[in-house]
Amino acid sequence: MSRSRRLRQSLVAVLAIPLVAIPLATPALAAAAVSATKTYAAESGPGYDLGYPYDSYGTYGGSGGYGGGYGGGTLNPYRQSLGTSSATVDSEPATDSESTGVVLVNTAVGYGTAQGAGTGLTITGDGIVVTNHHVVEGATSITVTDPSTGKTYDATVLGYDDVHDVAVLQLEDASGLSTVATDRDPATQGQVVTSVGNADGQGELSAADGTVTNPSTAITVNNEDGTASDLSDLVETDADVVSGDSGGALLDEDGEVIGMNVAATSGSAEISGYAIPIDTVLDIAAQVIAGEESGDVEIGGSAAALGVQVDTTDSTRVVGVIEGGAAEAAAITEGSTITAVDGTEVASLDDITSVLADHEPGDEISVGWTDSTGEARTATVTLGEGPVV
Repeated sequence: MSRSRRLRQSLVAVLAIPLVAIPLATPALAAAAVSATKTYAAESGPGYDLGYPYDSYGTYGGSGGYGGGYGGGTLNPYRQSLGTSSATVDSEPATDSESTGVVLVNTAVGYGTAQGAGTGLTITGDGIVVTNHHVVEGATSITVTDPSTGKTYDATVLGYDDVHDVAVLQLEDASGLSTVATDRDPATQGQVVTSVGNADGQGELSAADGTVTNPSTAITVNNEDGTASDLSDLVETDADVVSGDSGGALLDEDGEVIGMNVAATSGSAEISGYAIPIDTVLDIAAQVIAGEESGDVEIGGSAAALGVQVDTTDSTRVVGVIEGGAAEAAAITEGSTITAVDGTEVASLDDITSVLADHEPGDEISVGWTDSTGEARTATVTLGEGPVV
């Protein structure tokens, strides 16, 4: 494979939209980010924006979720609007037929201190929706709006596949929803397609026409923790896919979904969009719905939550307590130092999150701490529910 080809395949960015938030903690008091959202960019190049979806000044701890330390969740916006910095985006409002079953996904991070936006595909009338895992990762609440009716539903994560970047949501009290029509046949070179999604997080669906430029390609994924992984067997198109389109529909000429948008090049004059084949998405969804945790599929979505903010510059000292959380119920206060979790001595945030990773929301565990007066105390707490892991 040529150098130019590798570069073109790797210069891609996630498409979920984060919004600027008010900090809850200064960087000096914040923990290292544990619940990192992917950045789809392996190599830099002239004129390319690598497009970080968000950088957290802190962590919710736990298994990638709020628990070990609640660290502000301050989010930074993209460096520039993904996919549009050097290109003129060719799109228009989606028609009713193009919009059928496509929904708007909105997330809150840091318990309302920051927000993000993406897209989803409704696959059952009682409210099962698929989207990208990176759209909901780190979210403390998720709402889904059906643009055809204007109705908004609270949503929970039934399960996900982080390797393939797919998450399955269940809308609360949903019934009679319109669903997307799907075509599991593989995409073909030159096939005419239309990308539909919540472009730029505008709160309404847009459509961008294009063709399939590669029916099966791979891109490199860089994670904020410095690791790298791959997304493979993606459909590449020249449709103008932009931020906010994550989880949206790639339609064929019959209006059937053949893929789910996941990434796009950013900052170049020509945009390349990438979609996960709908056959892959539906297979993952079926496994999640069946409750079968195997391979890359995880059932459930939220981490166990202790509900304290920990200052990692000073061991495990508590600098904040989340209202209504497990720590507050146990009377753990600011100025305390966590010393043990579930019978294991802890001396760092990593120690805390390592223990909590073995637990689920609702588990009862013991917590030991030294309060601000120096008195050693212990209590049994019921772990709460943190952000999506």
